[in-house]
Amino acid sequence: MSARFVGGLSGTAAARVRSAALLVAAVLLVSISLPAERDHVTAAARASLRVTRLGHLVPRFRHAIVVVFENHSARRILGHAGAPFLWLAHHYALLTRYDAVAHPSLPNYLALVSGSTQGVRYDCTRCVFSGRNLGETLTAHLLTWKMYVEHLPLYLRQGPGITGPEKARLPFLYFRNLLGPSGRLTVPLPAFYRDLGRRHLPSFSLVIPDLCHDMHSCSIAKGDRWMHGFLRRVLQPGLLAKTALFVVFDEGRWSDVRGGGGRVAAIVAGPLVRPHSVSVAPLDHYSLLRTIEDAFGLPALGRSASARPIMGIWRRP
Repeated sequence: MSARFVGGLSGTAAARVRSAALLVAAVLLVSISLPAERDHVTAAARASLRVTRLGHLVPRFRHAIVVVFENHSARRILGHAGAPFLWLAHHYALLTRYDAVAHPSLPNYLALVSGSTQGVRYDCTRCVFSGRNLGETLTAHLLTWKMYVEHLPLYLRQGPGITGPEKARLPFLYFRNLLGPSGRLTVPLPAFYRDLGRRHLPSFSLVIPDLCHDMHSCSIAKGDRWMHGFLRRVLQPGLLAKTALFVVFDEGRWSDVRGGGGRVAAIVAGPLVRPHSVSVAPLDHYSLLRTIEDAFGLPALGRSASARPIMGIWRRP
């Protein structure tokens, strides 16, 4: 802009033009001198917007049930005919690129309920964390939850607190704000079948088989038999109305580090799922947590905030 042009204007108009010119110059200077920062912020904003917009693609749940098994790759679990996991995947939805997020077990369980591994790199049994968690956000939104644990009375005989290896599979016992009255929400597995039969399931159920039936300490055949019995009791007409059943493994083989914890079997079942569905999207435990949060209208915890929810497998409303 030339000085002659500015001089031909009134004092007020000239001042406005000068101000506008300075503003444009400042914007151009920032654009030229800070491209990396600008691109980083823009990319982050766009990614956040994309994830936010995806939330409406997850249906509303009345109930979510998550069952967690242990320490096997997707290929081993789904690779033999007649397995209940393969049957479930065929009839409902298989997530073919689902990865655990760490080794060993505990950080994966923590990720499932808090969006963070809490910095844990081993199966500690005396750790306590102060971070936010799914139990806390469910309660804050007047929703309910329980952790159903097979053989819980046997574990409780260890003393004031569970300190054996099974504790690393019980993530809600690690959060300080859940150790008081909320401790009553960790209950024996038979309570799950009772609540299911009475149609009194909480909004969120975390189901933990024992260390044999989850295949940590016993064969896949043992886990198959347990799963067959579980499905026979759960997949009854009318029991899972507006319910999503998620079946996942905490981690894969130690030598498999895809996603941090290896490629694992992951299946979604229930009347909300479109039959014979397959998702090929990259997913992990944070994606599962994000799906549950979106379905219940909860705030995203930790790394679930940037995770893509599970999509493309749901029936249309």
